[in-house]
Amino acid sequence: MIKNTGHRKLGKTSSHRKAMLNNMATSIILHEEVKTTLQKAKEVRRVVEGLITLAKANNVTAAKDTLKDAAACKKLFEVLAARYANRPGGFCRIYRAGLRQGDNAEVAIIKLVD
Repeated sequence: MIKNTGHRKLGKTSSHRKAMLNNMATSIILHEEVKTTLQKAKEVRRVVEGLITLAKANNVTAAKDTLKDAAACKKLFEVLAARYANRPGGFCRIYRAGLRQGDNAEVAIIKLVD
């Protein structure tokens, strides 16, 4: 009997999935908005919200394991941690953006809230 694994596999190996989600999290932190499929957006939201929580707690070492980009790390700790200091959670918002023309996949825009 298969139980809930706790995450979506997204049709990728674990190393590919981890690298993809880390890269998407870096893009969201740098650009504050990314357009992707709905399932990937729901999965990367978990990563981004965890990173912002780490930044609020000033845990540099754990955040640098996920973010390999120095500019993203700097923005996370200097800008985003201060912006969300009084917010208990819910740092990302997902908007549905229709269907992709090529394969009819559901597309979403994931943004950081203001």
